[in-house]
Amino acid sequence: MNALAARLQDRPLLHTLVQTGKRDVPHVVALRNTAAIVLPLAVGAACGHLGIGLGVSTGALNTMFADQPGPYRLRLQRMLLTACAAGVAAFAGQTLGHWPAAMVVAVALWGFAAAFLVAIGPHATRAGLTSMILLAVLGADPAPPLQALGVAGLIFAGGVLLTLFAVAAWPLQRYRPERMALAHALRGLAETAKAHVRHGDAATIPPSLNELQAALFGEGRARGRAVEAFRTLAELAERIRMELFALADLQSTSESEHLRDALQAVRECAASVLDAIANALEQAEPPRTGVAIAQFEAACAALAGPATPDPAQDWIRDVANARAAALGGQLRAAARNADTAGSRGEIRAQQAELRLPLALRPADPIQTLRANLRVDSPAFRHALRCGVCLAIAMLMSQRLPLSRGYWLPMTVAIVLRADFGATWRVGLLRTGGTLVGLLLTTAVLHFGGVGNFWAALALMAVLCFAFRELATVHYGVAVVCLTGLVVILLSFYGIPAEGAVTARAIDTAVASALALAAYLIWPTWERGRERAVLAGVLESYRDYLGAVLHGDARTRRETRSAARAARSDAQASLDRLRAEPASRVNLPRAEALVAQANRLVRAAMVLEAVRDDAPGGRMPAGVIAFADACAAALTAAADAVREHREPNGTFALREARRTLAASLYPSHGDAASPLDAALLDASDRIVDAIDSVLHVLAQAREVNT
Repeated sequence: MNALAARLQDRPLLHTLVQTGKRDVPHVVALRNTAAIVLPLAVGAACGHLGIGLGVSTGALNTMFADQPGPYRLRLQRMLLTACAAGVAAFAGQTLGHWPAAMVVAVALWGFAAAFLVAIGPHATRAGLTSMILLAVLGADPAPPLQALGVAGLIFAGGVLLTLFAVAAWPLQRYRPERMALAHALRGLAETAKAHVRHGDAATIPPSLNELQAALFGEGRARGRAVEAFRTLAELAERIRMELFALADLQSTSESEHLRDALQAVRECAASVLDAIANALEQAEPPRTGVAIAQFEAACAALAGPATPDPAQDWIRDVANARAAALGGQLRAAARNADTAGSRGEIRAQQAELRLPLALRPADPIQTLRANLRVDSPAFRHALRCGVCLAIAMLMSQRLPLSRGYWLPMTVAIVLRADFGATWRVGLLRTGGTLVGLLLTTAVLHFGGVGNFWAALALMAVLCFAFRELATVHYGVAVVCLTGLVVILLSFYGIPAEGAVTARAIDTAVASALALAAYLIWPTWERGRERAVLAGVLESYRDYLGAVLHGDARTRRETRSAARAARSDAQASLDRLRAEPASRVNLPRAEALVAQANRLVRAAMVLEAVRDDAPGGRMPAGVIAFADACAAALTAAADAVREHREPNGTFALREARRTLAASLYPSHGDAASPLDAALLDASDRIVDAIDSVLHVLAQAREVNT
């Protein structure tokens, strides 16, 4: 499949159907989810109360999608809210199912509200849509209010059961999610540090730590002395990330093969230290970093060689020595903090090196939803599109002679996404996966000798585990497993698998076509919207550059986080553009802008790493005029992108850079300080990147006119 994906790289709509991802669900998570779904059925059947087992198992299946990585406190909140929403939806579905018109209205409103949660995030959206599916499914089986309340209670109990399975290790491994998140982040930094960098290569920015920051500082965060050590480690990881990038950038700049080899050795030894700390976090043991740190110090000593006839290489070596020394201090601090991070003793973390940054607080969800209550909001358009489609699907399921017509609105809820590329991919893969799953599972149940309850339950357990493991690898294959699981579960309700294959296949195809048609009739295309996203990137990079040049430490942290978020938004926007038909005319300019802007932020990151360790961290007075010139050019570029025109004005960036360089030249034969040397190099690259951005905009304008 990977070979086929490579051949289809230039055909985005087809490439998305065959591309695969990495498995990111641990086996223990898949096993506990499977146990929470299968055990209630087994106990219910053994005790002669299969109906109770079915209700509990259905609730567990619904809540399974909320069992995502994160601190135990956050996971508990998320899963309990999902279970509660499922219980309410089940009660509403069985109560309103007596009145078809009321069900149409309820499905439309519930679908709108669930889809609108996309403005908050994927976890909230997933909880809303899975509860909407339960509303539609149980609406096909109406019951009196008292009985409906009992069913809702069983479904809620199933969600609670799966939640208990998910957080059962909390008292014994209270901080395991935090430890694993930190270990994963440090391993990512280590992998980047091991990569070889050749002369002239663009140094790769180490992986973002946004998810780690959100896990430790965001919603649902834990508290306590041990957590302070985790947070200090997270801040140290960010500093290490900056230093590793600075060293890689110096390695790509140096023309001396000997110096590049010495820098590579320093980075590889740093990776060994990071791997040792990650191992300690994973095993909840004290880190064994003595040998690795000794090797790192030896590599640093080899880096500090004698002077050479080339002054340019000497200042690169001087800057590299300062960066390596700073990195060594951060690695030793990380090792000390890793020794105290965790629940063993709740030891107070060592914080002599760094103070914690301000907590990264998520935006208020109510204000976020209110801000998106407008027709031009993608979240609002998606919610309205989803509500209307679900109402149409429910009407069709009531009017057409389809067996168990709830399959129609259920599929629409699953397929219809907030962007065309995802809707296209999920729709086609859902249709294909459902057809294959229906045929295979029905054939196995009917012809494969799986004729008794226990054999079918065993097959259901296998399919549940496989779905959980494959969901992030390939959606189509995972849908085959999920469809088979649902078919078996419905057969326990008394719905024969072989009797509904044709109807379910038709429902799936019709629902997928309905979702795609709705998107084509009233689309939310990324083309056109990417201008605001790209302008936001340029503005956030402008703010970060200004903070690096003349801002304080707090402003640098805040603008750096904002710049990372803007870069992620831009990358997501480019991904959506690639998946849209007729969008490629905008794609080359967008990709070029992001590439050139990233050159700017790389230079700023190297400069920040040097500034943090300079005595007092003070920049020369002449830097203000240079910063103002860069800000003016980037503001003009952002306005031009947003308004789809050529930048106005002329920008004497080279002159501003020469003036800055003249103010930095050492007097009386003194050597330039590491900060001045880094500023000379970074300012040249910053000017080149901004000039390239302006050139791309002017060039794109000429093509369009």
